[in-house]
Amino acid sequence: MISLLATRLTSVILVMLVVSALSFSIFNFLGDPVNNILGVNATLAQRDELRVALGLDQSTFVQFWRFVERAVVGDFGVSYRNRQPVVDLILARLPATLELVLCATIIALAVGIPMGVYTALKPRGLLSRSLQFGSLLGISMPQFLIGMLLILVFSVELRWLSAFGRGEVVKLGWWTTGMLTTSGLKALIMPTITLAVFQVSMIMRLVRGEMLEVIRTDFVKFARARGLSDRAVYLTHALRNSLLPVITITGLQIGSLIAFAIVVEAVFQWPGMGMLILQAIEFADFPVMAAYLAFVGFSFVTINLIVDLIYLAVDPRLRAK
Repeated sequence: MISLLATRLTSVILVMLVVSALSFSIFNFLGDPVNNILGVNATLAQRDELRVALGLDQSTFVQFWRFVERAVVGDFGVSYRNRQPVVDLILARLPATLELVLCATIIALAVGIPMGVYTALKPRGLLSRSLQFGSLLGISMPQFLIGMLLILVFSVELRWLSAFGRGEVVKLGWWTTGMLTTSGLKALIMPTITLAVFQVSMIMRLVRGEMLEVIRTDFVKFARARGLSDRAVYLTHALRNSLLPVITITGLQIGSLIAFAIVVEAVFQWPGMGMLILQAIEFADFPVMAAYLAFVGFSFVTINLIVDLIYLAVDPRLRAK
């Protein structure tokens, strides 16, 4: 276990260095933030003064080294657009994104796994075929279209739910949540469904494929020969072995949801990190863009580490090795 953790932590450090270098290299040449901050009417002296204040007069290597030094202690500088510390901006938007991702993941697992098991055990039933057709639609339809359809039905026609915003939120220290208020829960419904549709469809099809493959294996046949009930065979033996790939895919999808919830947040004007990065790209706000990419990279490597540890917990073969 210690060897595994040491290996994974080393890879985390290397990945974060590569991500930092790539983000710095790419975003450093996207545009000149001085023009966006001062505008076209600023004098040359004002531009030079601001460039020195931002440290943009230094060489690229010096700028990158200072960026890494500050990033190690959680200091990503000051936003060019908002004139606030980048960490404060991210912490203010992070709860909204994580709340959305957490709810979408819970729905995806709670709905996708039972649907996958059912369609595997009764593949020729009418309901099973309907679920498979629905999963195909869920994978094929783009998220912005799903969000717009939900807004059209539940906000415009029925007027049950709000079409934008997060509703009323409650502050718990630095964390904010809308799950403790009625308006916050209503505002969370449509973005969560929009984000979860693809995940539900993918997990359902993955569990179905794995269950169909596991059911044909010898150990399932031996379990039946021992006289075990169908419930014990399918839910205890077959399902447990089918969930190993689901753990991997779910971990990767959580990272993807954190990184690419931008579309859903833009459709519903959800005040999360997706909206923050869109505004940063539009304004060439390099510190925010670099910090966002570093956070996404750290999220992926951390989730992969957690997935590896879960694998050790659920698969005794890996513990034996």
